[in-house]
Amino acid sequence: MLSRLALSERLSTGFECFGAETAINGVAALCDPLGGLYMPDLSLLVVSDLHLEKGAAFARRGMMLPPYDTIATLKILASLITRYDPKIVVSLGDNFHDRKGSEHLPLPLRDIIKEMARGREWIWINGNHDPDGTVDLPGSSVDEMFYANLVFRHEPKLKGVDTKGEIAGHLHPSATVRRRDKTVRRPCFATDGARLLMPAFGVMSGGLDLRHKAMRGLFDHADLIAHLMGRDRIYSVRFGSLLG
Repeated sequence: MLSRLALSERLSTGFECFGAETAINGVAALCDPLGGLYMPDLSLLVVSDLHLEKGAAFARRGMMLPPYDTIATLKILASLITRYDPKIVVSLGDNFHDRKGSEHLPLPLRDIIKEMARGREWIWINGNHDPDGTVDLPGSSVDEMFYANLVFRHEPKLKGVDTKGEIAGHLHPSATVRRRDKTVRRPCFATDGARLLMPAFGVMSGGLDLRHKAMRGLFDHADLIAHLMGRDRIYSVRFGSLLG
């Protein structure tokens, strides 16, 4: 199976990949196999849980991991931005893996972000890993953003007047299906039309199954669809057909 990084590189050669159309609180959106959500009417691209500098964060704690996660994640993000050329980019929190990641981001990687953000509005939503915002990066840092009948935040809320139209991250949703006599578990976009949970975008991020207790109360299961990220397309599966 192609990795997202390999897929992003193939897109530059004209290779086609296919997303899935959906709508959140009446706003049209496209779930992309690279892990972003694009809203054409708003020219807005959403990503979540980049967890940049995760390898560096582990190294600061004495656990050495390959230090290539940030550049790989940024390459995939750059491919998405080239694909859609959005006017607005929203990153839904846990943009960096810890409070020090933004401050200590190496200059060449910082320059990549600055180039991607050139000519665009860039919004960093604060997450539980990085609640203090970013350091010396373009854009603005906020706890949540209300825009066009939608609310963008890191952690989904269980109930309240501002949960309809919610687009959130944090839980890294994934789903399991049976295919050709074997089970396949993939990150997914999860939506019942009222709200949407984003998959984690960072290349070193895991996933939490949609049937996990942490997901309880977030969706109307009768309308819930998991848009699973395949190697070059999105596979849309109703909640009742998922395993787990």
